[in-house]
Amino acid sequence: MLKRKIYYFCSPEKREANTMKKDIHPTDYRFIVFKDMSNDYTFITKSTAKTKESIVMEDGIEYPLVKLEISNTSHPYFTGKMKLIDTAGRVDKFMSRYQKHMDRNTQK
Repeated sequence: MLKRKIYYFCSPEKREANTMKKDIHPTDYRFIVFKDMSNDYTFITKSTAKTKESIVMEDGIEYPLVKLEISNTSHPYFTGKMKLIDTAGRVDKFMSRYQKHMDRNTQK
């Protein structure tokens, strides 16, 4: 059997001082529903996110609700489709300004 030599790059006193800090992580984890508003995809996971809304899921239990504008089911990187998701009207505003600009340039 081969013996391996362990090399430490700091003294034993420093190794003990560099241990993980206690009581710095949140303890109020709970089940929360995240809902993609562009395609109504929902998933439940544990989180500490604060929310005022709630939703009743298929299992009959009421969960806190966090609304998302985009998730992995609607993001072009994950779906492979280049579609514009417009929840705040930004794309429509841009397209109307762009069309006005194009109309002015074609009349000249």
